[in-house]
Amino acid sequence: MPAKSKAQQRAAGAALSAKRGDTDVSDLKEPSKDMYYSMSEAELERVASTDQDDLPGHVDEED
Repeated sequence: MPAKSKAQQRAAGAALSAKRGDTDVSDLKEPSKDMYYSMSEAELERVASTDQDDLPGHVDEED
């Protein structure tokens, strides 16, 4: 699943860093922390590796 926005891509990158042990989980903000607990390392890698060129800065969640 590719990222839908640059903000989501960056949050996934932060969560991936924590999942790999490079960043302390307590340093994560809420979106990244949610991703850390709910996604696998492979899923985070797919979202974090999305090319940012064509992504909007931010997209509101649709529930």
